[in-house]
Amino acid sequence: MQEKDMYTPDELRPQQQPIPGKESKMDPRPIYDDTEKKGSGRLNSKTAIITGGDSGIGRAISVAYAKEGCNVVIVYNIADNDANETKKAAESYGGKVLLIKGDIGDSSFCNQVVERTIQEFGGIDILVNNAAEQHMQKSLENITDEQLLRTFKTNIFSMFYLTRAALPHMKEGSVIINTSSVTAFKGNQNLIDYSASKGAVTAFTRSLSQNLASRKIRVNQVAPGPIWTPLIVSTLEPSAIQNFGKDTPLQRPGQPVELAEAYVYLASSDSSYMTGQTIHINGGTIING
Repeated sequence: MQEKDMYTPDELRPQQQPIPGKESKMDPRPIYDDTEKKGSGRLNSKTAIITGGDSGIGRAISVAYAKEGCNVVIVYNIADNDANETKKAAESYGGKVLLIKGDIGDSSFCNQVVERTIQEFGGIDILVNNAAEQHMQKSLENITDEQLLRTFKTNIFSMFYLTRAALPHMKEGSVIINTSSVTAFKGNQNLIDYSASKGAVTAFTRSLSQNLASRKIRVNQVAPGPIWTPLIVSTLEPSAIQNFGKDTPLQRPGQPVELAEAYVYLASSDSSYMTGQTIHINGGTIING
């Protein structure tokens, strides 16, 4: 898929949805699959848990993994239609898909995700901690205790909960991939709690990679920039949509499909000498960190 096939900001229509957004209601729909790209069996017979796997970046990962022969466990919160659409897309490539609905900010639910995955597929080879939420606020004083706790429970506590539950079932050669953000490195004046939580994700990735190195379990992360996902239409003002991504050197937002291959690379043996590292996919913003 060529860059010319991606949307320019002017093609993004002003719109807004309640939190959390739903991909099925976005206009235009995010691009999550390069149908011309065929799998090469890089993840054959492996099993991956992907949080937020129903839409946005998570949908692109789910479909890309299915192409590569992976069993996919899609963990999602409320968007049943999105989840079923992703399941259908992944299964069209021969993938086996399990949908699990619930709140990853609840540690008991995370335990259930692991238990059901083991029951269904017998093991866990790849854990993708991808789900997140954000809430725009123009000042720190507007961030309530409830919002702060909610943001951190979804964005970082869940990674502790789910990884802790999954690790006893992960063996040498297993992989953990976390989704951080460009905001962890450059900040965002209207996403203070979100940026702080993503900074915690980066520290978690680096620390956990050191902790698990002796067990030969690799831990890396991807730090996306402005990507056209339901997170955007549920948090940005409609008037801001057509400027989304214009401030990057490439002057456009990214599409979920443009990140999927990085997650495949990090999950496969191609990245066997990488741990504790970050892949920045942000439209050209230079990040020194």
